[in-house]
Amino acid sequence: MSTSIRPGLPAHLEARNLAALIDISAVQAFHREEDVRELARIAAEHGFIAAHVLPHFVPLLRSLLPRGGATMIGGPVGFPSGGHTTRTKAAEAVGLVVDGAEEVDMMINVGRLKSGDLAYVEADIRAVVEAIAPVPLKVILELAHLTDEEIRAGAKIVAGSGAAFVKTGTGWTPSATTPENIRLIVDTVGDAVEVKASGGIRSLETIADMVRLGVTRFGINTKVAVDLVRQCAALPGGRLEIAGVAA
Repeated sequence: MSTSIRPGLPAHLEARNLAALIDISAVQAFHREEDVRELARIAAEHGFIAAHVLPHFVPLLRSLLPRGGATMIGGPVGFPSGGHTTRTKAAEAVGLVVDGAEEVDMMINVGRLKSGDLAYVEADIRAVVEAIAPVPLKVILELAHLTDEEIRAGAKIVAGSGAAFVKTGTGWTPSATTPENIRLIVDTVGDAVEVKASGGIRSLETIADMVRLGVTRFGINTKVAVDLVRQCAALPGGRLEIAGVAA
């Protein structure tokens, strides 16, 4: 797919650079302790920038991935529906940080956003931002549930809330994030907030397109993430071209 080239892009990504853009996770209800341990092993082996688990497993993951390494740890807030009260979200976020999380991914209140209650949505996000500052907050829009107008409204709120990232989805819906989705978000937020693409990202070509558009983080299924890093290492020169020849 043809995309516009944004200034300041890297000419290419080597495998280690690609891993440093990818969050991996074990946040499904069925994930076990052994899955968390395997997540930590994979994260450390490949140098993924972050590993996320459900809140009750954050202390375990923290013990497996000490601070100061290549991989940060994190967990979700208001996951996966976003329908928790603001008080609950703030308390959950603080608990994650106390347990060792270095970043937090929060689900936006989709129902309030779709109802047009934008003041509630903004206050909900700001409360969590303030509760855990300076720990960065990523806010998940869950694009599969939103119209283009709602995506713009949600992204604009996130950009003005003090959050560090606007994130496209939880990965729990069947819809994949597309370059068109990313273009819509970037056109809305500009450089006011970073963009994390998550959900259905399965190819180096898609990653290259999204980086060109302005994505700075990805949430990718752990097995797929490892495969993509290996594919990148196997490319000519061991690198994925970004600002040079298109992937």
